[in-house]
Amino acid sequence: MAALFRRAAASLTTSLTTDSAHYYQCTGRHFLNYLDAQHPRVRSLEQLRRDPHILDWLTLLRSHQPPLAKQTYAHYVIRLRRILEELAWTNGVPLLTRLIRSDDIPSPDRCLPRPLTAEQDQLIQQELLRRDDRNSNALLLLRHTGMRIGECLDLPPDCLRRIGDQWAIHVPLGKLRTERLVPVDSFVCRIVDRLRSLRCQNRDADTFLLSRPHGRMTLGSELRIALHQIAAAVGIKTRIVPHQFRHSFGTEMLRAGVSLPVLMKLLGHKSPNMTMRYLEVSLLDVQHEFELARQQPRHRLPTPSTSSVSSPTPDLSGLLGSLHIAQHVLEMYRRNLPAGVARRLLDRLANRLTKIASEARKLNQS
Repeated sequence: MAALFRRAAASLTTSLTTDSAHYYQCTGRHFLNYLDAQHPRVRSLEQLRRDPHILDWLTLLRSHQPPLAKQTYAHYVIRLRRILEELAWTNGVPLLTRLIRSDDIPSPDRCLPRPLTAEQDQLIQQELLRRDDRNSNALLLLRHTGMRIGECLDLPPDCLRRIGDQWAIHVPLGKLRTERLVPVDSFVCRIVDRLRSLRCQNRDADTFLLSRPHGRMTLGSELRIALHQIAAAVGIKTRIVPHQFRHSFGTEMLRAGVSLPVLMKLLGHKSPNMTMRYLEVSLLDVQHEFELARQQPRHRLPTPSTSSVSSPTPDLSGLLGSLHIAQHVLEMYRRNLPAGVARRLLDRLANRLTKIASEARKLNQS
């Protein structure tokens, strides 16, 4: 059955990334290896049954050591389910479509973005500026564009685009198969120029902005390890990952008054629900950090020579203006959504916004 599974996986991934195609093939091999070890008499698709073949395979996944993350487990099940569905129709075995049920796939956890705290952000950026090597500049680029790490790894040397009087960085096709232009300032342009100058002379030098003499996956691991070392060097004990730069960029833009549709474009989201999570995070501390985001936009980096940062003075008129914009955008999305989980989430956020705005107006009148 190995050849059948390989062809099914290849058929499903013709328009997907190379990584996605690899994972489908791995899932098919994992299932077939399990069958060979536990059910060696199964030699045809017609012999496959939910009990014991599929149920035992699911048990094997759950017993994995170290335990698989819920999302990883779900991806295994989803990929095998799609392979079996493809085999069902190409080989005329309809039973295969009923072997894996919807309730076998765990629901994903609803995780909010995890931006860096203001102190963590400042300390890490100071250290990145001080080191000024390839990894540090690549991490700074992630912080000030909101890119995913995979998108950054695939940037070409000519990623900067001139649009009128401004520069923008062209983000290539990424996780959601979307590409976009992210406006950047002179600081980001200098980062790109610095990365160009740091490129090693290797066979990939004319293809990618970040040299990868040992391959793409190795480069990604090097960036993650570098960030862990930098965080430890500045005394941060919590685990920091590169994707938190994306969360920091998104929440910072939202706090600074960027509308949800624009933020959705900047981050390359396909669904408004993905962007709404950033709004919920920003509402938790909008009264405390809005003025700080206005006084320290993303292009004003903390310099190593600065010994302290003065506390911002609250500006209630600016806060009320930001709340009014957020209420308007929320209402626009709420009207276009049918009843369901997303609509209920918007209702809760709208109620919370109304309460915050009411308290802010009281303070402004006092």
